[in-house]
Amino acid sequence: MRLGSIQILRAVAALMVVIHHAEAEALILAARQGNVFGFAGLMPWPAGVDVFFVISGFIIVHAAKPLYGVEGSWRRFLAHRVARLVPLYWLASAAYLGVVLAAPGLVSNGGRGAPEPGFVAASFLFWPALDTEGRAQPLYSLGWTLQCEMAFYLLFALALGWGRRGAFAWIAGALSLLAAIHVLVPGLPTPLAFWSAPIMIEFSLGAAIGLARAEGLRLSLLPRLGLALAGLSLLAVADEPDILTRPLVFGLPAMLLVAAAGLGAPDTAGRSVAPVRRALIHLGDASYALYLVHPFVLRACRPAIAALAPSTPPWAAALLMIALATLAALPIQRYVERPMTRRARALLDPKTSAAPERKKAA
Repeated sequence: MRLGSIQILRAVAALMVVIHHAEAEALILAARQGNVFGFAGLMPWPAGVDVFFVISGFIIVHAAKPLYGVEGSWRRFLAHRVARLVPLYWLASAAYLGVVLAAPGLVSNGGRGAPEPGFVAASFLFWPALDTEGRAQPLYSLGWTLQCEMAFYLLFALALGWGRRGAFAWIAGALSLLAAIHVLVPGLPTPLAFWSAPIMIEFSLGAAIGLARAEGLRLSLLPRLGLALAGLSLLAVADEPDILTRPLVFGLPAMLLVAAAGLGAPDTAGRSVAPVRRALIHLGDASYALYLVHPFVLRACRPAIAALAPSTPPWAAALLMIALATLAALPIQRYVERPMTRRARALLDPKTSAAPERKKAA
């Protein structure tokens, strides 16, 4: 059952992250011109990650409907999650590693030498490890969010046999306990310190919305608009949170946005929906590709703009970079991500992947 509003919110979350990084690139161009630049503090753009996490919790509870209480369903669940997450992330990480080795001056960690093999392996395997600056970030730094996602998937898979309510109770309790450990126990090993960060609670916020929907809660348009307005307003006035307050400052407004998007009726109009809505849904489908690909586009655009059009206003440069990143993500999602995901799913879960292929062939 397709929820177009959730896909649109995924597009919004991805664009928030892109805007955040495009703003950083434009600031460099502005400094060379002796100007200052910023998108006027309209929104805390990094909160796009928090919106993603809440959406992920919602989607997992919603999409796992046929798996609850089924023996061995955790294998199928993890196979599909790995097929969805891993191929494009590995491709992006490999591309980034190639740039680091071939042209280190183009990336932020250039000049610090080739990364240690153990660190590279940990990055590809979603295992939190410290980089050369002591940060718990993988080789391709955006991958820290995927390390969180993978941990959430593993925890959720453990409880699929208990049914939907049991799975939610487990994930909410487990993530809350981990957050308490993070706060109360100093000197945790790097992996446990990373996976117990309070931001992980945001997955359970989304899972709560997914459970509410599964239990039959639906809202009409007016209450949903109120929730969306409240979420956006809280984000607009939010101060920069620390690691402990982030689930409250960014996570709760993100929860309101996901509730607004996820507690309505599913799309039934097909291609008759408004063209703008349909375009945003397509962008939501490509949000994962946009998230992983946009740093390459932005980093390539900045020196090109500086060399070819150095007087370009920073705001125009930022908008151009955002547009090009978005345009690049759409074909990558269609011609790279989707085929890779299908092949990975067929390899990891051949029984359930064969039926759609036979139907299509017929």
